Amino acid sequence: MIYERYHKPIYITENGLSCHDVISLDGKVHDPNRIDFLARYLRELRKAAEEADIRGYFQWSLMDNFEWAKGYSDRFGLVYVNYRNQERRLKMRSRGYPLP
Repeated sequence: MIYERYHKPIYITENGLSCHDVISLDGKVHDPNRIDFLARYLRELRKAAEEADIRGYFQWSLMDNFEWAKGYSDRFGLVYVNYRNQERRLKMRSRGYPLP
């Protein structure tokens, strides 16, 4: 609708999903909700790009971080951050698992 009205390029600048990610017993951070969200979103974005001038998409965020509304409780990143020791772990999506 916005593209039809203004005919300006579109950039998606902060798209993502907050989750309660944890390190599982196997040492991995399984990420099924984020994988599903991104698969659905990107599929619809691809459809929209057939009719609109979409020039950019930016995932929010690369790493888990402090968020003003949720503090450190929810996680937004593609990389899990252990806030106590700053260790980073790639979440399952970031390990090259294909989108469903």
